[in-house]
Amino acid sequence: MLNPLIRKLENFTVLSDEDRTALVNAAHQVRCYGFREDIIREGDRPESVKLLIEGWACRYKHLKDGRRQIMAYLVPGDLCDVRVFLLREMDHSIMTLSPATIATLPRDTLLGLMERHPRIAQALWWSTLVDEATLREWIVNVGQRTAYERTAHLLCEVFIRLRAVGLAQGNTCDFPVTQAELADTLGLTTVHVNRTLQELRRDGLIELRGKRLGIRDLRGLEQVALFTPNYLHLEHEGEELDANSRQKREPGRAVHPLT
Repeated sequence: MLNPLIRKLENFTVLSDEDRTALVNAAHQVRCYGFREDIIREGDRPESVKLLIEGWACRYKHLKDGRRQIMAYLVPGDLCDVRVFLLREMDHSIMTLSPATIATLPRDTLLGLMERHPRIAQALWWSTLVDEATLREWIVNVGQRTAYERTAHLLCEVFIRLRAVGLAQGNTCDFPVTQAELADTLGLTTVHVNRTLQELRRDGLIELRGKRLGIRDLRGLEQVALFTPNYLHLEHEGEELDANSRQKREPGRAVHPLT
């Protein structure tokens, strides 16, 4: 059930069978949500961490006049903030973008998991740092890139994140986001989003059919987006820690501090 989370964390570290079993057993409650249903609202008191098992969700804030800013997309394997239970109340809301299956990790369960399993703790802190790095990249995206560039950048990120947890099929992936939601994400009007998507299609970079995104030219899409995936930290941490784990078993070799 928790395979997307395990696969995501293993981008950073090498989990033992015991670590994997502990993650599978950590969810005490699983609930199914429908389309555009709030998982938690601004002002609620968070007492646990939510894990997305299936489907999509987003973080968002509403202004008093009804305008909305979407600040993150959550895909299978994502936690709705490891540290959220430390807050007295939520300062933003989390809503599904598609039918979704959500697991609850109670506060004490999560803290115990991190105390007994150091590699899980390291991987969860890594996940939190990646979330913060992604938010920084979204700020740059909205603040500095053109509409064409920022739309291409977001599509690159979504595809690469889904591919990292085994949820891309060849050059396609799910994309249940409406043009209105893209507008609220990218700081554009819905008309501007529609026009930009048409330009990306016309340039042979993407296909959008229903709720499926096809990447026709990933390298080309990355080039027009000025996209560098380093902020996702998906390619080197796990390999480095795996190498250091082998060194730890060999006397006289240096060991990385995280191991």
